[in-house]
Amino acid sequence: MDRSADVIVVGGGIVGLAVAYRLATQQRARNVIVLEKEASVCSHQSGRNSGVLHSGIYYKPGSLKAALCVKGRKQMEEFCESEGVRWKRCGKVIAAVNDREAAALAGLVERGKANGVDCVAINRDELRELEPHCGGLSGIHVRDTGVADFKGVCDRLVARIREKGSDIVTSAAVVKVESNTDGVHVATTAGRVSGKFLINCAGLQSDRVARLTGDEAPVEIVPFRGEYYTLRRPELCRTLIYPVPDPAFPFLGVHFTRGFDEHVHCGPNAVLAFAREGYTRGIISLRDLREIFAFRGFRRMAWKHWRMGFGEQWRSFVKTAFVHSAQKLMPELRSSDLVASSAGVRAMAVSTDGAMVDDFMISRRDRVTNVLNAPSPAATASLAIAEVVVERAGLG
Repeated sequence: MDRSADVIVVGGGIVGLAVAYRLATQQRARNVIVLEKEASVCSHQSGRNSGVLHSGIYYKPGSLKAALCVKGRKQMEEFCESEGVRWKRCGKVIAAVNDREAAALAGLVERGKANGVDCVAINRDELRELEPHCGGLSGIHVRDTGVADFKGVCDRLVARIREKGSDIVTSAAVVKVESNTDGVHVATTAGRVSGKFLINCAGLQSDRVARLTGDEAPVEIVPFRGEYYTLRRPELCRTLIYPVPDPAFPFLGVHFTRGFDEHVHCGPNAVLAFAREGYTRGIISLRDLREIFAFRGFRRMAWKHWRMGFGEQWRSFVKTAFVHSAQKLMPELRSSDLVASSAGVRAMAVSTDGAMVDDFMISRRDRVTNVLNAPSPAATASLAIAEVVVERAGLG
C-alpha cells in the first residue's frame, strides 16, 4: 500500500475518528487517511468504557475538560439523534456517604453551575426518591448526565468519513515517521502513507507515536486497568450512582451505571496494568513494564500515592474488599450480587515530576499535531475535541 492524503490521522478510536470526520466534512473538506493498528476501529478505550455521557460537573472551570465536555456532550447528543445511535439523558446522583463528603457537595454544585451543568443539591429523602437503594446521607442530582452507544457512534463516523471519499486503513501500525518540506511520510505495517499533515490520536500509544514524529513528549503513558462487575439485581440501580470524587486523583471511583441493555455495571477500580493493552492480569508486556518502572515520573507518582495504589490492587484481588467499597453507595449489596465483567485500560499521562495530567493535552510541532492526553470524558467530548485539534493544527 502506497497512499497519499491531505491529512494522516493516527488512531482509530473515537477521538481520531472525530478528527477525521471534522476534516472530511468541513467546508474546506480534506482527504483523510486514518491509520489504525488493530484489525478494527474502536478496539481499546473507545470500545471499552462505561458509555456515560458526562455532564462536566467535576472539571475545573476554565479547563479544556470543562469547556469541551459541556460543548461536546451537546454535540454528541445531536449527532446520536441525527444518526440513529442509541442514547438517553437519564441523569445521575452523586452520593455523599459521610460528613466530610457532604461538606464537599456545595463546592461541587458551584463548580457544576460555573461549567453550565444542570445540577442541584438534594437531601437524603430526595436521594432515596431518585435511587431507593442508595445509602448516601445527601447528594447532587445531575440532570445532564446520560449514556450513549459509543461503539455505534464510531460506526457512524466511519461511514460518514468514507462517504466523503476519505478512508480508514486497519492493521496499519506506525513504525516510522519522517517529515520534510514536502510533507509527512509514514511507514506502517500495511505500507507507506504520505500526507501534508499528521495528527496523532493514538491513545495508549500516543507518547510513542509522538516520539516517532520527533516530538519529545513531556509525558509518558502509564496504563491503569479498570475492572467491572455486572449487578445480578439490576433493580438496585435506576440510572447512575456516583461517589463524591477525591480531588487528589483523576479517577471518579467505583460507581453504578445502567446501560441500554438494562444491565447495571459496577466499577471501575484503577490498578496498574502490566501492559498498555493489559485487559486481564495475565497480559504482561516486558517492554511496557521496563518503560513504566524506568520512568522517573512513575516512580515519583508511586511513592506519593502508594497507599491508594495498594488499596486498588487489594480490591482487584480480593472481591470482598471491592464489595465493601461498593457497599458505601449501596449498603444492601452482597458479594453474590456481583459477577465479574469486562475491563478497560485508561491511558494516564504522567509528567516527569510524578503528576497525573488532569486536562486534555494537545501540542503542535510544524506539520504534526499530537493529542498526548485525552482521558475521560474524551468520548463524550470527542466532537468538540476534534474542533480544537483541527484548529490548533492550522486546518480549521
